[in-house]
Parts: sequence; structure tokens; C-alpha cells
Amino acid sequence: MNRLFENSPSGDGGVDESGLYSQRGVSAQKEEVESAIKSLDKGLYPNAFCKIYPDILCSDENWVNMMHADGAGTKSILAYLHWKETGDLSVWKGIAQDAIVMNLDDLLCTGVYNNLLFSSTIDRNKKLIPGEVLEAIISGSQQFLDSLRNFGINIHYLGGETADVGDVVRTIAVNGTMMARWPKEKLITNEKIKPGDVIVGLAGFGKANYEHEYNSGIASNGLTNARHDLLQKTYGARFHESYDTSLDEHVVYIGPYLLTDEVEIDNGHPDSHLETIGKLLLSPTRTFAPVLKEILENDFDAVHGLIHCSGGGQTKCMKYMPANVRIVKDNLFEPPVIFQLIQKASRADDKEMYQVFNMGTRMEIYTETKNADKILTASKKYGVDAQVIGRVEESEEKELMIKVKEAELHY
Repeated sequence: MNRLFENSPSGDGGVDESGLYSQRGVSAQKEEVESAIKSLDKGLYPNAFCKIYPDILCSDENWVNMMHADGAGTKSILAYLHWKETGDLSVWKGIAQDAIVMNLDDLLCTGVYNNLLFSSTIDRNKKLIPGEVLEAIISGSQQFLDSLRNFGINIHYLGGETADVGDVVRTIAVNGTMMARWPKEKLITNEKIKPGDVIVGLAGFGKANYEHEYNSGIASNGLTNARHDLLQKTYGARFHESYDTSLDEHVVYIGPYLLTDEVEIDNGHPDSHLETIGKLLLSPTRTFAPVLKEILENDFDAVHGLIHCSGGGQTKCMKYMPANVRIVKDNLFEPPVIFQLIQKASRADDKEMYQVFNMGTRMEIYTETKNADKILTASKKYGVDAQVIGRVEESEEKELMIKVKEAELHY
């Protein structure tokens, strides 16, 4: 049944809704992490989306090295709940894709799209996560990498570490590390971003030509909030291992839905259809590698900057911008259904939603106006919707403005 806007969250209503993310022990802006790493070397290009180092491996001044670590985050807990409730092992293959894409699409933002190395790290509680789950994740990783080879994107799977650490991990954590050696002349470092540029946004939702089913666009960020705000208290009662039991119960599983509840999808998909809450939350993170490979090979000079709207949502760009620019996003995609559901259930305001979630627009390409059309064409060739979402203006200080309906959000 269609439950898009039916119920309000359970609980006593005494929670400060604007601070749920921090009350659940997470941070969209990762302030403590940023503080911990502030003294580390910023690499060759401080504004680059990933840290870039000299060619330590081969000592060639014309090449650079990059290594990036990321993972599926708390999305693996949703996979655990869905698997326990339905017995469907296939959700773990999606988690494998999440861990890969969260590395790959970050590195894409530096211009890298081929000849990468990937090593996985899986930490599990052996008593709760059996071998068949490990097999699904590992085989899913290889299958996804095999599919990318069809587009000339070669990522070599080097195995990794699988550890049984039940004293540390309640269920399972699926992460990975990706490494590349790349020619310096083919780097995207965001240093070319300038006033007058426009921003082409690529949608993370819908169904790309290289995807097998509708993608909600949720990706792998903000899932702690999404899980607790959408799912019913019954999940906490039945699966204590699925959350931090030291949290205030008023912020734990306070939503109206079961994973098997259905909602109607008519946003970003040509045919209206029903999809379960579980499937929406577990949509594998879309990679933009096929699209960006074509753009970078054919129109490299047109790309002034690339931003993956991951942790920090639509405010992510501010960490990589040159000084004295104002980023204006006044034509973002309408948020797809999954974000509408989360906002309705959580009662979060727009400002919080846009700094926690990508809200449907997950990749940004900064370019000159004259280049926008060919970038749009390249994206849509792969079934990935794209549009000019904003622009870069000159400013006395770095700032961001997002227009939502009739309101303006300032960061």
C-alpha cells in the first residue's frame, strides 16, 4: 500500500529533532575527525577531493599516487535487518557495491577512472554473521568489478582482510581501500573552479542503463538517521545488536515503517511502481564511473572541478572550493521519494536535510557554460539524468546558498 505521507514517528515527541544526528552519535560534518587530522599533510593539491601524493611507488615526477579508504557505513545494519526479516542474501551484494563505489566515486573526483587496485576489509561478529553472508559480499564485489570492465573501467580485486571481531563489532562492517597511480597532467584538483562556472548535477536516483532496477538515490550517507527515523520500534526490540544500546531510547527506531511496507515510486522513473522501504533504503550506491570516464576522456579540459556529494550532503562542496567564491544551487533535482519519506518521518527542517543527505543530486561537475550541453548529453546517454543545478559567483567570503522552493538556505 502507499504509505508515503501517512504516519508520524512514534515516540513521545520530546526529542530535539534538529539534533537527532548528533544524539545518535554521528556527525554529518565530522568535526572531531577534521580536528584530529588537521595537522596532517594536505598533499600536493589541498582543494582536491582526495589527497594526492607524489609518485612514491615509482618516483616519476609526472605521476602521482592516491589511496582512499571508505565503506558502506551503517547501511550494513539495514542489510542485516532485511536479511534477518526476509532471508534475502542478495542485499549483501549491494553492500559490497556500496563499499566499492564510495571509494571509486571519490577517486573519480580527482580524474581517476582506470587501473585501480581494491582491497576489502570485513569485520564481523561470527556468531551473528555466517559464512554465507561473507560469500555473498565477496562474490558480489567481484561481480560488480566485472561489470565495470564492460565500460573499460579496470579495478583489480586484491582480496583483503576478513576478521572475526565480535568484541568490537556488533554485526558487520564492510569497508575497503582503493589505490591508483595516475598521470599528473590528467588530474582534476578543483583549482580551476572560478566565478562564472556553472554546476552540472548528476542524479543518483532513477535507473541508469547499467543498473538492473530502480535506484532510490540514498547512496551510503545519512543511513543512521534514515534507519532510525523510518523504521518502527520493533526492530530495536527484536535486534538489540542493530544499534548502540547506550543511546537514549527516544532516538532509537522512532519511525512508522516496516522494511516490507510498500510505497509508490513515480519520481525519476518512467513507470510508476511499488517498492518496499527496505529496497529503497538498500539501493546500492550508484557509480558515475561510466559517465565520467567518457567525459574525462573526450572533454577533460572542460572539467574545472568534481564534487561527490557524500558525507555532508549538498554542503560537501564547501570543503574543496577556492577562497572568495559563492556557490549558488538554485535548480537542484526535486528530492526523490526516499528523502521525502525521511523528512516527513523525522520532521527535520530543510537545512538539516541538505547537510546530511545528497537529496538526489550526488555528483557535481564544475564547467563553463559553453560546455554544459555536451556534459548533459554524455550523462543522459547512460540513462543518468543531469541538469545545470547552479553556478559559482564571486564573493568576499566562501559561502553556499541553496534554494528550496521559496526559501533560501545559507551555509
